[in-house]
Amino acid sequence: MLTISEFGRRTGLSHKALRLYDVSGLLPPAQVDPSNGYRLYDEEQLERARRISVLRQLDMPLSTIADVLAGSDEEALIRLDRWWAAEEATTASRRATLEYLRARLSQSGVPGLSPRPVLTRDVPETKIASIRTETDQRSLVGVIVTSTGEICRYLESAGATLTGESWVIYHGAVTPEAEATVEVCVPFAGLVDPFGPIGIRVEPAHREAYCTITMDECAYPRIMLAYDLVGDWVRSAGEATAGPPREVYRPHCNLIPRDQPAVDIAQPILGRKA
Repeated sequence: MLTISEFGRRTGLSHKALRLYDVSGLLPPAQVDPSNGYRLYDEEQLERARRISVLRQLDMPLSTIADVLAGSDEEALIRLDRWWAAEEATTASRRATLEYLRARLSQSGVPGLSPRPVLTRDVPETKIASIRTETDQRSLVGVIVTSTGEICRYLESAGATLTGESWVIYHGAVTPEAEATVEVCVPFAGLVDPFGPIGIRVEPAHREAYCTITMDECAYPRIMLAYDLVGDWVRSAGEATAGPPREVYRPHCNLIPRDQPAVDIAQPILGRKA
């Protein structure tokens, strides 16, 4: 058995950190001396402690670390890659937001949207797998990336066929200050049961107005200009909305050059077919 001092020296973790990981249940000591309350650790805990230390250097939250280390090394690798993909997507979104604000402040370039049409289309009834969750603007990109990945992996493991674009439905206003419910949706073909947070339902057929933007234009707050464009068109056309707005992502949109069309901002409407 190792004392907390020896264990901390061999893992690079402070007494404060080890006490925090004990309280959180992430790394409880193997034994607590009943006579003096000293924490004692087993040598077999060294590897877990070192992994926790490295993951904390990535600024990974304790709850996420617990998830990453909950299963086998293979499962940990999948969860680690999933979390890192979300972090990279969030960083890219923040960078685009910074560039938007810098352009506004310096009055250089054209940070708004270039002129583009708002079109309409009929969307058929579609079977989807979805995850509903609460999020604010800061965590939104990570939620979209991780939820989409989780759904796709489950569908593929269940033998389903992914049938095209995915989308995110906004059941409330997601802002930097307030959370709201978003629903990440992936269409598929096949027979699949709900599993964990993943629900299965049919998206009703509907008509929608939409405009197309690039991945660069998809970053907040620039993306709100696209929502304004579609909303203004719906009002000027005298149309009535028929559901919450959504962002429709083309397949593998993360691989599309950031200045190329990749995302549709869509609003379901009660319009008649042309």
